[in-house]
Amino acid sequence: MKRPYICALSVLVLTACATSTTPPRQPENICEIFAEKPSWKEAIEKTREKWGTPPQVIMSIIYQESSFKHDAQPPKDYLLGIIPWGRVSSAYGYPQAKDEVWDDYKKQNNIWSASRSDFADAVDFIGWYTDKAQKINGTSKWDAYGQYLNYHEGWGGYSRQTYRNKNWLMNVANKVKTRAEQYGAQYAQCRY
Repeated sequence: MKRPYICALSVLVLTACATSTTPPRQPENICEIFAEKPSWKEAIEKTREKWGTPPQVIMSIIYQESSFKHDAQPPKDYLLGIIPWGRVSSAYGYPQAKDEVWDDYKKQNNIWSASRSDFADAVDFIGWYTDKAQKINGTSKWDAYGQYLNYHEGWGGYSRQTYRNKNWLMNVANKVKTRAEQYGAQYAQCRY
């Protein structure tokens, strides 16, 4: 008698877990994303209040970095072109944050349990990162283009303008900017 209820409850729990980590079905529309994943909207708003970074900038960076995949990783590296030799970088999770900068974030914010595969932690990390980019390089938190270049090149690389020799990166930053503008217009319609 109790067995069907236990099975049904197990299926519900597993479904809830799977839905929280799967990418959104309509990643081009921020309102649809938040309708599907209300906890993401809550995390984004909390980050906006804490760090002052607009939701559209954070979401555009995550879209570009991981396509909203909680366990995203860079491609594998190969020795002699055939022997698997680890990953090309330590970037991981929604924000594709590397180990060193992720450790700095946890240490500076005293958040030792933070995980790059947790959406709320990932958006808080990006809020922190954009806040530092504004303090260090004067890049407005509303400037998705400049913030993405900071994010990709690091604060030092951005200040040295290392991106200037990378046309492909400036093109990607333009895509992030365009997506942020699109998300911003959408979010104005569904924020409340």
